[in-house]
Amino acid sequence: MADRITVIGWDGTPLTEAAGAALAAATLVAGAPYQLGALPVPPAAERIVLGNIRQAARRIAEHRGAAVVVAEGDPGFFGVVRTLRRPEYGLELEVLPAVSSVATAFARAGMPWEDAQVVSAHGGRLRRAANICRAHPKVAVLTAPGAGPGELALMLRGVHRTFVVCEGLGTPDEDVTVLTSDRIADHAWRDPNVVLVIGGNSGAPAVPVDEAAGWLAGRPIGFPGADRGWALPGDAYAGAGRAADDPGASEALPAHARALVLARLGARPGDLVWSVGAGSGALAVEAARFGAAVVAVEASRSACARITVNARRYGVEVETVHGQGPEVLGGLPEPDVAVVEAGGLQVVRAVLARRPERFVTVARTFAEAEEFRRAITEAGYRADGALLQSAPLLAADGGGVALGADGAGALLLWGEQIV
Repeated sequence: MADRITVIGWDGTPLTEAAGAALAAATLVAGAPYQLGALPVPPAAERIVLGNIRQAARRIAEHRGAAVVVAEGDPGFFGVVRTLRRPEYGLELEVLPAVSSVATAFARAGMPWEDAQVVSAHGGRLRRAANICRAHPKVAVLTAPGAGPGELALMLRGVHRTFVVCEGLGTPDEDVTVLTSDRIADHAWRDPNVVLVIGGNSGAPAVPVDEAAGWLAGRPIGFPGADRGWALPGDAYAGAGRAADDPGASEALPAHARALVLARLGARPGDLVWSVGAGSGALAVEAARFGAAVVAVEASRSACARITVNARRYGVEVETVHGQGPEVLGGLPEPDVAVVEAGGLQVVRAVLARRPERFVTVARTFAEAEEFRRAITEAGYRADGALLQSAPLLAADGGGVALGADGAGALLLWGEQIV
């Protein structure tokens, strides 16, 4: 193993005294080609171009002498330190960080970033990174070849965002470009870069000023300060149930049914959830509060407006699509999980054809439930279901409690892909 391994974060500024001394004493230096060309690497030192990090780590582990690895910005933040610390290499590191590229990007934009999500599109994660951009109003994306600003904008087509594309941060060729998402694909961008994806329609969550000021980095799941918990009572949402003046709107699920649906969906950050026949959007909003991106499909225009109101109230992003039937689903991005709250057998089959990992639907009759169960099974899913019935607890005469007579029921079917 190398006698000493120093990982230097470099942001284009002059090296610190400690970093300069480590580099001057190095007998092996690993870094990007531009870094090896710009820094004072000792002429006798072995040079390794950092392409395959694991291959470089094996060579460093075999080296006898002082090794230096040069990385961009803070190498402990989505950087080489994670790979170099893998136990199979047995490396002990001294890390000398510089300002991270994410911090630099937000500084160039003149924006605070303790409330931002930070995601990496490396390793085939572009789709999940795009879903985070759908779900949150401020995201920094660390891009990769083939997963850059253009590809990200295509993933977000139809979702209006502002892109701040930062190329060559800390180098003489640094360039910062601000464009709307519909214009990003018209440009050729240099790798590597950092993209800030900004915007959204939900507005800030309704929290007290002292809590909204922030104390926890990132946007926490559930949004501290908003109503705690989930499967909230129906009156927590505007337009719960079918409004008397809007007979075309889908009827909202009772709270206890929403709780089971959310549990079966298991929505998480990076997922895209379809809520078809979304009604007031109670279920869609609660899925979004778990950090998932959500598309709510609803046939009633007035119900679509109420979904927007409910999303704003809880400070989440929900993309609302007006329409009904299988035809409206064709232009939507692929779902990770999906729920059909209303729509019938044709809609159930159309959603299953898009292959979500998990699927839930609501049946109105036992005959419909059997049709749905058969459709779920024929689509290659493991099917299950439950009839839920609840009754409210009421204060009884003379003390104690009694069951109310106006309980709400729900007949749920769900499926998971058979691996």
